[in-house]
Amino acid sequence: METIGRLRWAIAEGYIPAGSTDGEDRRFRSHETACLLNANEEPAQVRITIYFKDREPVGPYRLSVAPRRTLHLRFDELTDPEPVPKDTDFASVIESDRPIVVQHTRLDSRKEALALMSTTAYAED
Repeated sequence: METIGRLRWAIAEGYIPAGSTDGEDRRFRSHETACLLNANEEPAQVRITIYFKDREPVGPYRLSVAPRRTLHLRFDELTDPEPVPKDTDFASVIESDRPIVVQHTRLDSRKEALALMSTTAYAED
């Protein structure tokens, strides 16, 4: 299979609401997700840096995406080096040692009528 993807991606818009209509059920808790696709034959080592409007960046958050697999990474579950703050605007840069594809999704469940948004992140090599 021909390699697909890029090495650097950016998600300029990020926000995790503190509230949810059903905070107990993980599926319906407000969150941001980066869906990472590694279509390569080797694992992809990924680093994520989080940027803010009024403080220094945090990161890198490190993870691995297995070969020929996808990983749906929830930003509200990132904890090392520190949790991503809620009710705070942020952006992220995702860097990989192998080409990957990144899609950004947000679930905002502060109201009973759920809002789901998804877009492909900006990429460059």
